[in-house]
Amino acid sequence: MTGTATAPPTTRQWLGLIAVSLGVALIVVDITIVNVILAPIIEDLEMDSAGAQWVQESYAISFAALLLLTGRLSDVLGARKVFLVGLTVFALTSLLAAAAPDGGVLILARFLQGVGAAAILPTSLALVNATFTGRARGQAFAVWGSTIGAAAALGPLLGGRLADLSWRWAFGINIPLVALILVGVLRHLDASPRSRTRIDGIGGVLSVLGLGLLSFALIEGRTYGWLETIEPLDLGAFTWSASPSPVFVALVVSTVALVLFWLKQAALGRAEMEPLMDVRLFAIRSFRNGNFVTLLVGVGEFGIIAVLPLWLQFALGYSAFQAGLALVALAAGSFFASGAGFSMAASVPALQQVRLGLVLESAGLVLLGITASTDTAWWLIAGALFLYGVGVGFATAQVTNIVLADVPAPSAGQASGIQSTARELGSALGIAVLTTLFFTTLATDLKSRLDGTGLADRSAGQLSDTVTHSAGSAIPSLAENPRTALVADAARAAMAQGLELASYSCAALLVLALAATLFVRADKPHRAPDPITEMAPGGCAGER
Repeated sequence: MTGTATAPPTTRQWLGLIAVSLGVALIVVDITIVNVILAPIIEDLEMDSAGAQWVQESYAISFAALLLLTGRLSDVLGARKVFLVGLTVFALTSLLAAAAPDGGVLILARFLQGVGAAAILPTSLALVNATFTGRARGQAFAVWGSTIGAAAALGPLLGGRLADLSWRWAFGINIPLVALILVGVLRHLDASPRSRTRIDGIGGVLSVLGLGLLSFALIEGRTYGWLETIEPLDLGAFTWSASPSPVFVALVVSTVALVLFWLKQAALGRAEMEPLMDVRLFAIRSFRNGNFVTLLVGVGEFGIIAVLPLWLQFALGYSAFQAGLALVALAAGSFFASGAGFSMAASVPALQQVRLGLVLESAGLVLLGITASTDTAWWLIAGALFLYGVGVGFATAQVTNIVLADVPAPSAGQASGIQSTARELGSALGIAVLTTLFFTTLATDLKSRLDGTGLADRSAGQLSDTVTHSAGSAIPSLAENPRTALVADAARAAMAQGLELASYSCAALLVLALAATLFVRADKPHRAPDPITEMAPGGCAGER
């Protein structure tokens, strides 16, 4: 399965890459598509707001919680086998989601979908890293990374179109696509090697607990309160309304679990046993510093996607489908970067491509912030998002190439799991920071504007709270009433102000990531000596 430094990849290997990239596209689309189809889900299944929120978040939480474990499983069982199992789980749970008779079943299906997605993402990285070498590896990661950026942008467009038929099609469409991908992987990718090692069960429990609770805290902090409970947490018949907030408790427990996990993995490594995550990987400079850059890129890239559709729909008056259509420019930019990355792979090192991508992303976000208003022309939005998308295509793809470049082949699975975890935690942190910033700006700016109209302080505060708590969805109804039309205008302006600040903040975070690349070695990708394999017990066997 592994290519050589001299032999170019075969057509079969490129077809295998396409199959793997489509698998990744499916799981990324499922993160963003639900934002668009949530309204018809609520109406059809008669769900409350708390249940609707769990439809969104259960997938992301189980996804992030299991990435380290599934990354290690790909080393032990073989990356291709775990990838195929993940696809199968994803298809079956998509069928369950499409047929869900009530909200509880849909939330369960989304949680299990996250399990399948967690098996797909790190193993896709391991498969790409093992299949391609040299210049071809850079080209392969260009395709893989551009797929992520494009899929994130196309999710809302696809969801908006499918919602016109039925929200159930948003999940049902996964099933034939998975069948196609399964055939492609089986035909075009060889069985992966596997290690004769055991899985650290206690470490697995600690990692799942720590990462799952940390993801919950980052995602739900604004909803339930970081310290004091501001909104009750309902889990079936159980309600958490006391203080401290469930988010604060989750942060404390996750910190304890992750510290214990690290200590146990370090002890297993020193004893030359079989850790779930070999902490000696962090002695590899490109891996350690590359993961820090990955975390920062995740924070800066994904936060803006969480608030951009709100501005498009409620400040500019776009429909859900039109908002998704606007994001096609981002996808187009990401695909453009994929093609450019192919030709640049031989002459431009991966690190330089990452830096170029971060500069272009930052420029696109600054342009978006400068032009954000209540009547921004569509072509300005498209131009900013295209530039941003080109940057995403370069940075997301090649930062992965850097992280895995010097990792020993037998550890590629767990290294991919670590890198995927850094990306997802960065994404969760970015969404937490940017949504908090956006809605805080919306609330304070709107109240300030309403105070200027002569409204009573109490009325201004109530109207500001109404718009903020509805995430802007109350604006159209306010605009329809002549007595509150001025409030709607003020809300649109405040929302544009929130997007401007969010855009500049994301750009600043990406500039910070650019500065962090100065600590990443700029060598061409190569295989470093394999001290981990030399110290680790057991050998490798072919996947069965």
